[in-house]
Amino acid sequence: METKNIMIVGVGGQGTLLTSRILGALTIQAGYDVKLSEVHGMAQRGGSVVTFVRYGDKVNEPIVEEGQADVLIAFEKLEALRYVHFLKANGAIVVNDQRIDPMPVVIGDAEYPPNILEELSKIHRVFKVNAIEEAKKLGNSRVFNVIVLGIAAQHMEFSKDEWLSVIEKTVPPKTIEINKKAFEVGYNL
Repeated sequence: METKNIMIVGVGGQGTLLTSRILGALTIQAGYDVKLSEVHGMAQRGGSVVTFVRYGDKVNEPIVEEGQADVLIAFEKLEALRYVHFLKANGAIVVNDQRIDPMPVVIGDAEYPPNILEELSKIHRVFKVNAIEEAKKLGNSRVFNVIVLGIAAQHMEFSKDEWLSVIEKTVPPKTIEINKKAFEVGYNL
């Protein structure tokens, strides 16, 4: 199998690292060679967090080069814009339609770009969701990242049962059922 490159981007506290652990565990369970890389930026709430997951028959390095990501999973729309140059020409962006102002915007030194998703859609295949709203319908807004992952799962070759099995083994025990429900919501969108 040719190496698949998945990039997960978000803001500290959005579950980027948990999402990469789920994907990493899934690909290992499927028997692939897997490399994960976490770039924390300022991983406290508010800072950019980037993780790369590369899997295939033989993967030599963990870093996804610019223009090589098959799927870009973004938990915040400015993060999608910031990292879109990593996406392959025929790649897919799965993005949570959420705005979190970075510090330069908060203090008035910069403006949040308008129409991010519309602009990205002109050039790329963009699958957007208001995952926070979907998660609130489940009664727990914190599982929005697993809803986004459920949508992204449609662009990978693993079965729904494989995903659910790994989620069960990876998330904290008291959150297994809500995370499985969140994944199903995204998978069915």
